[in-house]
Amino acid sequence: MNNLVLPEGPAWLASDVHLGPATPATQEAFLAFLDVAANEAAALLLPGDLFDAWIGDDVIRAAPPWLAQALSGLQATAARVPVYLGRGNRDFLMGAELARAVGAQLLPDVALLDTGFGRVLLSHGDEYCTDDAAYQQFRAMVRDPRWQEQFLAKSIPERLQMAQQARGESMAANQAKTTEIMDVNAGAVETAFRDADVALMVHGHTHRPDRHVLMIDGRKCERWVLPDWDCDHGSARGGWLVIDQDGPQFYDLGDASED
Repeated sequence: MNNLVLPEGPAWLASDVHLGPATPATQEAFLAFLDVAANEAAALLLPGDLFDAWIGDDVIRAAPPWLAQALSGLQATAARVPVYLGRGNRDFLMGAELARAVGAQLLPDVALLDTGFGRVLLSHGDEYCTDDAAYQQFRAMVRDPRWQEQFLAKSIPERLQMAQQARGESMAANQAKTTEIMDVNAGAVETAFRDADVALMVHGHTHRPDRHVLMIDGRKCERWVLPDWDCDHGSARGGWLVIDQDGPQFYDLGDASED
């Protein structure tokens, strides 16, 4: 497991922003968030699904306007504070070219963060959804370097079509699944806490933001679930977690948008 020593000061974490051409209001809110983070955070960590889909780093060479704007915002923030990008279930193909372009660092799938509050286990969170066997099979396939090499060898239009088809099939399949199946497995979470020897875990993915307190081997542990972002369909939804020497504190995007 990779240890990441963060700069002294507050670490900001946000997940599941799902940037894309169809969510301009969400992107506007995220860019405003980046401006604040650049001024107030000591480090910014984005552990997965920053983009609604990512078909390969070569798309940045002729980026459409929405993507160019998002990359510019990330680059401006990374010029002021360290930015770390994690791969989620929708943008698992983010790679070194993208990281270099915006001046960010790539996160491992699971990272141990050394913060002012202590060690924190950070991941996207989909690896803990072990009750969803079909998804875990899909995850193993698309994380295979051989599959990724074959996919990236295709043209951008071909990859876009495949991504759209896969997304449609996933949405259809999810309608037949219970929310419990798509949530994290309690045993997988407990194993992760024990293996990492931590008392604080942060992840996204499930779109079920909450603070869970549990006892593991007689020790009080907390699991914080980051929210997904959506400002294009009704009231603003989203938020971020700040971890400093006093511990984690959640900030709701809806509250921030009303200030």
